[in-house]
Amino acid sequence: MKKKVRFFRSVNFKIALTFILILLVSIEIIGAYFIRGLERSTIENFKTSMDTQAETLASTLGNHLGNQEDMDNSQQNNEIQRVLDNSDSNDVLEMEVVDERNNIRATTNVREQYMVGNKNDDTYIDDFSTKSLVAIDEATSDRVQINIQPIQSAGDTVVGALYIKSDLEQQYREINNIVLIFISSSLIAVFISMVIAILVARSITQPIGEMREQALRIAKGDYSRKIPVKGNDELGELATTFNQLGERIAETQEAMESERNRLNSVLSHMTDGVVATDRRGKVIIINEMALSLLNIEREQAVGQSILTLFDIEENYTLRKILENPEEILLERSSADQNLENVLLRVDFSMIRRESGFISGLVAVLHDVTEQEKNEQERREFVSNVSHELRTPLTSTRSYIEALSEGAWQDQDIAPKFLEVTLNETDRMIRMINDLLNLSRMDNGNYQLQLEYINFKELVNFVLDRFDMMVDEQEKKYHIYREFTKRELWVEVDTDRMIQVVDNLMNNAVKYSPDGGTITVRLVETHNNIILSVADQGIGIPPNDINKVFDRFYRVDKARARKQGGTGLGLAISKEVVKAHGGNVWVESREHVGSTFYISLPYEPYEEDWWE
Repeated sequence: MKKKVRFFRSVNFKIALTFILILLVSIEIIGAYFIRGLERSTIENFKTSMDTQAETLASTLGNHLGNQEDMDNSQQNNEIQRVLDNSDSNDVLEMEVVDERNNIRATTNVREQYMVGNKNDDTYIDDFSTKSLVAIDEATSDRVQINIQPIQSAGDTVVGALYIKSDLEQQYREINNIVLIFISSSLIAVFISMVIAILVARSITQPIGEMREQALRIAKGDYSRKIPVKGNDELGELATTFNQLGERIAETQEAMESERNRLNSVLSHMTDGVVATDRRGKVIIINEMALSLLNIEREQAVGQSILTLFDIEENYTLRKILENPEEILLERSSADQNLENVLLRVDFSMIRRESGFISGLVAVLHDVTEQEKNEQERREFVSNVSHELRTPLTSTRSYIEALSEGAWQDQDIAPKFLEVTLNETDRMIRMINDLLNLSRMDNGNYQLQLEYINFKELVNFVLDRFDMMVDEQEKKYHIYREFTKRELWVEVDTDRMIQVVDNLMNNAVKYSPDGGTITVRLVETHNNIILSVADQGIGIPPNDINKVFDRFYRVDKARARKQGGTGLGLAISKEVVKAHGGNVWVESREHVGSTFYISLPYEPYEEDWWE
């Protein structure tokens, strides 16, 4: 969200305010000097003018006042009054002429005309000396200029005095009017300057504002817009540089995003777990495979110490891992409670900068559970094969040694020894043939001879054979059939499927008690046919359920070996069923019995197949 800057806090206002303050200070300084000088000059000029006027008028009045013998006082007063009236001006408030006897001879004050011929009582005219002073008018309280000028006759004899009171306050009013005009002009100038300053400031700050908006867009990841370049000045160059910067950032961001996506894709699709830490050993990156292998949530892993994550803090320290980043093995519980623990191999590598500073660790987790399991199965397989071959070989060798030592001459013992030797040899041949078949299936070299058959008839064929063998065996059993009424046509390798059913029936007969019942069920589902063989034998311990299809595994090893079993029948059956695209599994309860299931793909038979 764009944050709006208030006008009074904006750079635009600050620049304009700076211009206005500079202008105001300049006007104040200039105005102070100008008004002070104007006031001094105006007042001095006014005083000089009044002094000059007083001197000139006094000189004129000296000619009229000094000729008293030529005319009477009345005529002389009228002449003096005429001179005063002719010399009157707007600046003069009052003029008065006093003779040497201090009698008022003429005045311009209409209200004091009655004083003409009377004694003067004005204190300013006391010694007939030249005076020029500023006083306060008692009637108006205004400032006035008082000029006293002696009137001299032709013989330089003082014959009177001239009193002039001028309006000095009017000069101050005119000065104030000028000041008001100056202030008004200044305010108009300030207003015009403010407008100009705002416009100038806006022309400066507008590109800066556009750069600010562009910076905000870049911060949000929008690199599409460009700042318009409006000139070749510094701001234009800055805008051009800013646009180039945006392009570089966009290219860098795109490259970083591409690398990040590539890294995330690699980490997400890796079959190994990857954990990266900072220099303090805290987890900062962990991929999905590592979370799955460690059976932990991402929120729990990120920020946790790698020693705690791997549960190795008792045996390792971060310094020890950094100094000697050797691989370690971890055993963790599987996310699936029905599966065994997971065995992990962890390889450590340090993250170094160009300066050599170690900034973290990378741990790569490899799931070696299957590898260890295969290795263990290989060792067990070699051990089992060695053990299974050693027993008949030892027995055969013992009987052959006995025959070579003379037992062949005994007609009662020799045939029995030869029969046992032959049986053990056949057993080894069957075991080797089974191992060869399993090897071909493991290598994918075995080809199934597929053909469409009635699977129900195939199962009945095998069961009929076992029914016929009941009387020939010491153990008695009963086979109970539960078959669907539909004909089930499937594409299978007949010989191999007979072998599978035969193996399941042999196991059921071996582990069923004397007189027990073997239940064989054949049903169909939408996409599969399911064959199950249930016995009433000793059952399979829960811990061994997942091992019954392993090679050379026997629930009751003594009984199976006594009855000639190789321990490979169920393993071969599983591989054959898987080659047909099916599945095989077992359900069992100890001392109750076991049920083996075979599931094969099935499509309902259609009449037009044979047309």
